[in-house]
Amino acid sequence: MLTVDNLKFSYPKHSADVDDKGTNTAEMQFNLDVQAGEILSIIGPSGSGKTTLLNLIAGFNSPSSGSIIVDDVDITSLKIHQRPVTTVFQDNNLFPHLDVFTNVAIGIQPSLKLTQDEKQHIHHALENVGLADFHKRRPKELSGGQRQRIALARALVRKQSVLLLDEPLAALGPAMKDEIIDLLKAMVEEQNMAALLISHQPTDAFRASKRTAFINQGKIHQIGNTADVLGDSADKVIKQYLGES
Repeated sequence: MLTVDNLKFSYPKHSADVDDKGTNTAEMQFNLDVQAGEILSIIGPSGSGKTTLLNLIAGFNSPSSGSIIVDDVDITSLKIHQRPVTTVFQDNNLFPHLDVFTNVAIGIQPSLKLTQDEKQHIHHALENVGLADFHKRRPKELSGGQRQRIALARALVRKQSVLLLDEPLAALGPAMKDEIIDLLKAMVEEQNMAALLISHQPTDAFRASKRTAFINQGKIHQIGNTADVLGDSADKVIKQYLGES
């Protein structure tokens, strides 16, 4: 389980946004819980703080106050490599000069000095994403959807408690999106991870998540059942984002 408790992040304002009091910093603040085995979708306008939230959890940014709790352990002050967190990005961050097997292997052993059990674990992860026969290919020989599957396999082998997904569906067509979402749901359930999925598309949230958080101006504007947050009962701010106002 992941708990983000009153997590605050201060950042400098653009010069044009400095208020009458001369305040030149702004603050984001987040509170949320994600259960093990759950994918919580994160929706909101560009610049609202979605990626900042993920960066705080992963350790790429440091909060000014608040806490991040994973499985009852406070990880707020831990370094990036010490956190039980793995991240999948939109561009999948594969190494173009390495084959598929090696790209996945780096997820568990950057030195690539693998035990036999680790090698078997990698093959199993590739089987889970349907690419066991592609282990000798390089990323340029794969489709966009296949490359994203490899990124997910690399996340799978790390066996971390928290999975952060920063717009991994953005470059995919509708059919491939559905395929990747099905894979994500199965993976999160199998490994009992707490997952956060950023997307700009409400349809992705409806497909992937029972619950959705809408972020606006650096805060959780609303969190709850996806149909309640993004459906007919959505409030004015969310309807404006959805283009329904």
